[in-house]
Amino acid sequence: MKNVRRKDREITTEEATLLLDSAEYGVLSTAGADGQPYGVPLNYVHKNGCIYFHCALDGEKTDNLTANPKASFCVVGQTRLLPAQFSTEYESAITFGTASEVEGDERYAALVWLLEKYSPEFIAQGKEYIARKEKATRVIKIAISHLSGKARK
Repeated sequence: MKNVRRKDREITTEEATLLLDSAEYGVLSTAGADGQPYGVPLNYVHKNGCIYFHCALDGEKTDNLTANPKASFCVVGQTRLLPAQFSTEYESAITFGTASEVEGDERYAALVWLLEKYSPEFIAQGKEYIARKEKATRVIKIAISHLSGKARK
């Protein structure tokens, strides 16, 4: 795995983990069978050393992850432009890992975790929604094998 080039900007694993826990969305990066890169923003939840997200039954994400389960996931936290310095204050974290579809109790738990993150006032209605969409949704997890982060503060 690549190390952070700018050691003066490297943040601790704990700080990168907190950023994964608090960011609103992230960008999933995959590669297709032809090697074509593909990045897509999505909602997610970080639990138990994994990134979980839901998606449709078919599509470019699932096609790519079937062809090559290796994935990268990046989040960006707070940013602030510094025009006079031609720079930006930022914080970011990037993960690398292997994706797989989850089923059963883990699948349901991941969907509830997404509800808790994005719709905490609507848990009961969200569980009903999960039941209605049961057959139309996949849940994917990326088991994180490497996490790093950077910040300019």
